[in-house]
Amino acid sequence: MRALLTLFVILPFAATTLAADAQRPNFLIIYADDLGYGDVSAYRDADIQSPNIDKIASDGIKFTSMRANCTVCSPSRAALLTGRYPDLVGVPGVIRTKTENSWGFLKPGVPTLADELKKVGYHTAIVGKWHLGLESPNTPNERGFDFFHGFLGDMMDSYTTHRREGHNYMRFNDKEVDPEGHATDIFAQWAHQYICTRTTKRDQPFFLYLAFNAPHFPIEPPQAYLDKVKQAHPDMDEKRAKNVAFVHHLDDAVGKVLASLETFGFADNTVVYFGSDNGGSLPHAQNNDPWRDGKQSHYDGGLKVPFCVRWPGHIEPGQTSDYEGLNFDIFPTFLELAGAKPADDLNAVSLVPILEGESMPAGPRDLYFVRREGGMRYGGKSYQAIVRDGWKLMQNDPYLPLELYNLKDDPSEQNDLAKSERQKFRQLQQAMQKQIQAAGSVLWQASHQ
Repeated sequence: MRALLTLFVILPFAATTLAADAQRPNFLIIYADDLGYGDVSAYRDADIQSPNIDKIASDGIKFTSMRANCTVCSPSRAALLTGRYPDLVGVPGVIRTKTENSWGFLKPGVPTLADELKKVGYHTAIVGKWHLGLESPNTPNERGFDFFHGFLGDMMDSYTTHRREGHNYMRFNDKEVDPEGHATDIFAQWAHQYICTRTTKRDQPFFLYLAFNAPHFPIEPPQAYLDKVKQAHPDMDEKRAKNVAFVHHLDDAVGKVLASLETFGFADNTVVYFGSDNGGSLPHAQNNDPWRDGKQSHYDGGLKVPFCVRWPGHIEPGQTSDYEGLNFDIFPTFLELAGAKPADDLNAVSLVPILEGESMPAGPRDLYFVRREGGMRYGGKSYQAIVRDGWKLMQNDPYLPLELYNLKDDPSEQNDLAKSERQKFRQLQQAMQKQIQAAGSVLWQASHQ
């Protein structure tokens, strides 16, 4: 089947005037921030509509059981861009602007997806939120990206002022910029501009990582979007209405970027992956149904996220997959589609068999999660979870006992079996210990590098 697919991929481009290099696909990652599973209408038909995100799913494959690599931002992004568990690359927790409350430092020398794609001739770009370092050696241009137009920091105090605690982290490569407008609109426009520049360089494929910071709080939809939601749902709670409007605005921005691919003739040869870095924030009226809990939690509401992949003419549209993997599986997937060989020591697994209509290799796969955090609840310690063959061992802060769930029988994670299933508990605990040991030699504070 693999050989047949190779023939299928090459034939449609044989009659074009593009150089042979252009036969390889372009890659676009569209990454949302705190977008819950239940806040995408392809996954939940309720009070919200996301037609443009839904179209990515309907044009390709909608994955229903994929999880984020962490319950919060930086570790998920570090894993996505390295194909390795976040604590193995020095990012077990959130990288923040204040060092006394920062819990990660991206390990120098670890190749990113941008690094690997550059090696095989791709132009690499990031637009939007970086959140993996504010200064050298961990700025985007130093970690494999030829082009950066976005925000270095963790979150914005406002989507319209673009500041974080009074600091401006908006950059055009290494130059500080101060654009006007809503950040979601700005990032969509910058992505459009980047895609436009590739029309004069069609002989070189590109990789664009578009990382929106929406719908991360503060929940600030444009007033016109909020007015429209209130008109359609006059009885909707104010907090919920603001979040619904925020997602509608994000979805429109996604639509504009997809339209840019069409306008400039890249849509048919661009693999688009849409995902989210973790589940939605329940205190901000975001929705992760049907899963328990939300952001920061190792229950599946904090981990299960929208995950869709399309490639027109190559991936059969309208498919659904229940494969259980992680966001960072897109790393070796993209490399394989680009004709590159993923490193042998990746924790991520290529999804190419699913994209080809085949089954993934048989056998269980461990899915490991870690988060380190400060404050009274966490005390600078880490807490972990591991999923294996339908079982999950987990905790939600380092001072709580481990909980054990049979996800096949109890997908809503209501019945803790830690005391009754001691053999399974011990098996997963030993597997978790191995993961913790593996990261023991990786430093996560910049002052120690």
